[in-house]
Amino acid sequence: MLFRSHMNLVRGLRRLSSFQIILLSFLGWILLGTGLLMTPLATVDGQGAQWLPALFTTVSASCVTGLTVVNTGLYWSRFGQAVIILLIQVGGLGVVTMAIALAMASGRRISLMQRSTMQEALAVPQLGGIVRILRFILKFTVGTELLGACLLLPVFWRDYGPLEGLWMAIFHSISAFCNAGFDLMGERGGGSLMAYAGDPLVNFTIVGLIISGGLGFMTWADIHVNGFHFRRWRLQTRIILVMTVLLISLPTLLLFLMDQSGAPLQVRWLEALFQAVTPRTAGFNTVDIQTLSEPARILLVVLMLTGGAPGSTAGGIKVTTEFLLAASAVSSLRMKMDVECFHRRIPPDVRQQASTIFLLYLTLFSASTFIISVVDHVPVVDCMVETSSALGTVGLSIGLTENLSPVSQLILIGLMYFGRVGALTMIYAMNKRRRPVTGRLPEEKITVG
Repeated sequence: MLFRSHMNLVRGLRRLSSFQIILLSFLGWILLGTGLLMTPLATVDGQGAQWLPALFTTVSASCVTGLTVVNTGLYWSRFGQAVIILLIQVGGLGVVTMAIALAMASGRRISLMQRSTMQEALAVPQLGGIVRILRFILKFTVGTELLGACLLLPVFWRDYGPLEGLWMAIFHSISAFCNAGFDLMGERGGGSLMAYAGDPLVNFTIVGLIISGGLGFMTWADIHVNGFHFRRWRLQTRIILVMTVLLISLPTLLLFLMDQSGAPLQVRWLEALFQAVTPRTAGFNTVDIQTLSEPARILLVVLMLTGGAPGSTAGGIKVTTEFLLAASAVSSLRMKMDVECFHRRIPPDVRQQASTIFLLYLTLFSASTFIISVVDHVPVVDCMVETSSALGTVGLSIGLTENLSPVSQLILIGLMYFGRVGALTMIYAMNKRRRPVTGRLPEEKITVG
């Protein structure tokens, strides 16, 4: 009987598509993490967390968001913090990716179905060489996180001592690379990394880690193969790097000009740079978000919804989607049918996907903002910050999340999950099989605009 049940389970799993496996793997990982955080070992008081704080923290960590309803450094024990950083690491790389990596380490052969699932999880353009790419991703991740920890260690060693400083360096390095934004500062740090607003080493290290994780693994693989030769890069790599430069430089300048803190010039530039980088799914902050003006908050909302690159540890609609929408608008203004960039033409189906993703994110963002504002009676702009932070898997907060009702917190949980797995994964998971086209209806134009 047990054998028969096992076989039925195996057959059921084989019927699942790659996208459905990705969704279910994240759900399973979230359930496991929630159970671990509810144990007495996970909290400082030894009582264990209630189901909602445990679930919220697990989803936030697994979806590399960073929104919290409790103080990570004060509420969770060392065991709880270790569980959180494990959730972040696995969530950043992908549950499927880590599972297949463990299977490879044990000497097992990787099946075609596993390769296909990993291809979808990592946004790899072709199935060939997927194992080699996975090895590169693991080496790059470990190497980058170790380098980040080594750079942060002197500062945290000075402030927290050898053992505590080492743990702080490792935790924040992994959290930054995975674009999670979880911190252990507590009250001593003034909230997130505000105590290090004027420290160039901490700022540039965290910024470097965030950008490294947000560029996407395939971008780094392309650079690894072709070096810094712009013409040899794939079109996607070119778009990602160009958009990254624009989305860092312009917001840095705008945030610097809007800064009215009166801090020294060097500190103002560091704060502006940090707050221009971190909204694109990192969640750390070196300034109090509550003190920012409404125009600055709106700018952060736009950056949070934009996110990073496909196949990265970042969320959001992705920089490639935003670029394609802008390029499509330019082509329409020039009365051109094709969307062209860098001497390449973008296929029409990709443009359709970009429009669909944008519409889904905009609908979820607007509806969630409206519901939370009505349910909890809070200003719309404040709700926009929290919902965009959850949907873009960022983690920046104005201190609203922990004070929201359970209904609103559950909405944020849903947004974080959707933002991490991605719109296309959701769409393809719900539509496993494409229906064959038996005929086409008559075409008729309508007036738009």
